[in-house]
Amino acid sequence: MAGKVFHSSVQLGRQQARMILDGAFGYGRSANLSPITVVVLDGGGHVVAAEREDGCAPLRFPVARGKAFAALGNGAASGVVGSRNAERPAFLASVAAAADGNFIPVAGGVLILDEEAHIIGAVGVSGASSDEDESAALAGIRAAGLAAGLEPG
Repeated sequence: MAGKVFHSSVQLGRQQARMILDGAFGYGRSANLSPITVVVLDGGGHVVAAEREDGCAPLRFPVARGKAFAALGNGAASGVVGSRNAERPAFLASVAAAADGNFIPVAGGVLILDEEAHIIGAVGVSGASSDEDESAALAGIRAAGLAAGLEPG
């Protein structure tokens, strides 16, 4: 399209997303985790940044993205979504179908919050244990100077 256009509002920028990736990978190396993949989504569910460490299996990216999207789409960390609905497998299956399979309700997807505790994005990590993935996501968010959201108080 030729000519000037309006720009979209950005609440989670590329530089912040890069800091999240670097923080998560730094945590992973310091904790001696298996190679991980990290995906950062903006508030609309679009990938801002994603990267995998050498040695990750091909499915790590869609799993990390699905964890982030599960958190983003439900307003709580992906592990919280899964545990809250453990006795409701039909509900989880229905949500996964509605999300075209892009919904992984196990730990590793964490919300990114602004100063007012509003969701501006989510991070998903896959490659280690689910709890380790969540710890890496939290470390990445902290490294970027942002607030993480697991479960509303």
